[in-house]
Amino acid sequence: MPSAVMQHKEPVPAPQSARPPRRTRVLALAEARWAAVATAAFLVALPLQLASVPAWIWGPLYAVSYVTGGWEPAWAGLQALRGKTLDVDLLMIVAAIGAVSIGQVMDGALLIVIFATSGALEALATARTQDSVRGLLDLAPSTATRLRDGTDEETVPTAHLVTGDTVLVRPGERIGADGRVLAGHSDVDQATITGESLPTAKQPGDAVFAGTLNGTGALRVEVERDASDSVIARIVAMVEEASETKAPTQLFIEKVEQRYSLGLVVATLAVFGIPLAFGSDLTDSLLRAMTFMIVASPCAVVLATMPPLLSAIANAGRHGVLVKSAVVMERLGQVDTVALDKTGTLTEGTPRVTAVRPLTGSGLSEDALLTLAAAAEHPSEHPLARAVVDAAQKRGLRIPAAENFTSAPGVGVAATVEGTAVSVSAPGRLPAHADVRAAVSALEEGGHTTAVVLIDDRPMGVLGIADRLRPDASATVCALTALTGSAPLLMTGDNPRAAARLAAEVGITDVRAGLLPQDKAAAVREKEAAGRKVLVIGDGVNDAPALAAAHTGIAMGRAGSDLALETADAVIVRDELATVPQVIRLSRRARGLVVQNLAIAGLFISVLVVWDLAGHLPLPLGVLGHEGSTVVVGLNGLRLLRESAWTRSPAGRRRAGRATL
Repeated sequence: MPSAVMQHKEPVPAPQSARPPRRTRVLALAEARWAAVATAAFLVALPLQLASVPAWIWGPLYAVSYVTGGWEPAWAGLQALRGKTLDVDLLMIVAAIGAVSIGQVMDGALLIVIFATSGALEALATARTQDSVRGLLDLAPSTATRLRDGTDEETVPTAHLVTGDTVLVRPGERIGADGRVLAGHSDVDQATITGESLPTAKQPGDAVFAGTLNGTGALRVEVERDASDSVIARIVAMVEEASETKAPTQLFIEKVEQRYSLGLVVATLAVFGIPLAFGSDLTDSLLRAMTFMIVASPCAVVLATMPPLLSAIANAGRHGVLVKSAVVMERLGQVDTVALDKTGTLTEGTPRVTAVRPLTGSGLSEDALLTLAAAAEHPSEHPLARAVVDAAQKRGLRIPAAENFTSAPGVGVAATVEGTAVSVSAPGRLPAHADVRAAVSALEEGGHTTAVVLIDDRPMGVLGIADRLRPDASATVCALTALTGSAPLLMTGDNPRAAARLAAEVGITDVRAGLLPQDKAAAVREKEAAGRKVLVIGDGVNDAPALAAAHTGIAMGRAGSDLALETADAVIVRDELATVPQVIRLSRRARGLVVQNLAIAGLFISVLVVWDLAGHLPLPLGVLGHEGSTVVVGLNGLRLLRESAWTRSPAGRRRAGRATL
């Protein structure tokens, strides 16, 4: 499963505690090692058997496959029996042994390999998610600088910080606890908590969160929450809680497995024992019972589900969507409500200059105003400064050198450009000016962040900066609305005006702005409690609780946080938002083929079982029918590997059908 670094990096090196968590390697899991050995032995034995090589060569290889792939489910099944539970794993082992007893060694080995591989994949997914959840706590530093008597410094573990402590956060450090600024000014990157693309100016009285990254100013922070109650710790708790209750369809599957397993065992014993009690030959009764176990075994039922879903997963992967399991692929087709994050999901997550407004009487053109602003901002490493410089470079403007550069966190920058004093400042830090106020208000009403350009302390113009919509955002929202029957919900930590402006552009009416991670998760649970199956699409750590709480979660892969990528059920690797409705359509096709395959498998099993019970089904014919049903459902599922399965929508097929009629 792919991982990614945090969305926004500062030039200062991140502390060791902020590094991505170590992920469990595949072969570090015992389940994966046993499955790999079983599969390798099977793949070597099968061609040898088909080539008519003596059985003493390929037989031991099949035995290795049986033992390595089957001992764990067999042991688990026996343990379940002690608890008076009969599961399908044990049934598969019994069926495999039954296949061996009548000479169908390859059938049993294939069954073993399928179940061993499935168990290994499930174990890997669980381990990776646990690694990521544990790694989230590492976003907060392990130590903090605590102030005693207001001046004396001491380094203490952040776990020892208590409410009322005062900590010093130096430039470039991560904040060690949730608290409130007592002194100092700085810009703090809160993307891990709120998902906002721009750092937030902090001054005395403002709240800060553990794990967020301080900018270029020093802050004194009063701790307001213990480490165990911080926002980042609560995110971990919510992700773990929601992950444990995920996949509700698994309960139904277990019930079906229980009843089928018990029924097949009882039926097999009856097929063997009843004729024997009435004087039938022991060999004939045993042969009939073994034939019954083979034809009634759920191999075709197992393959009825997996080939369509795995083919759909492979097809989606070719188009940049990583779906983590067959269960996820099936669940994607069930969603009827979509909740979207804003920054980094509907938008590109990178601030850009969207408006250059010279003030009346300034005598400056847009290019001249932007040139001066870019020159003053060029030495700065603030994201807004980079946006201004990038805008000037894209216009092909020559950016002159700046001298006497100074920067004040939360205020702006100042420099001398070709002998002229130029500054770029936040409008709230400037004296009231009618023209400036009008220009700033107009831009902010449109959801822009603004900066005022001053020359010799006189306002000369205003810059508007905003995150840019993804090119495919509007079309994706329209497609999701058509698929689910309702417009998506927008959830963001950004301000309401910016959120409302963007929502109006893409056709979203339900907007939830200013949300913290727990608020996003609560909004998802509200929809789920109303009977909706919610798909959440996000990219940041702040989206992880909502991704975990949702029926299904999809993460944007290129800029997504490590936790979001691990928590989500699927990842859009290429950041193409338009692939979301496509993968939902593909999932619905896969679910349709699963139903077809189950009907085919059920028909074959029913006919063969009735034939065996009511008449005399020859063993070769029973095996042929059993394997034939497996091949049919397998080939039917592989249809989803075709390119047309991705590009053709169900609506298009219905229209084509009506035209043909």
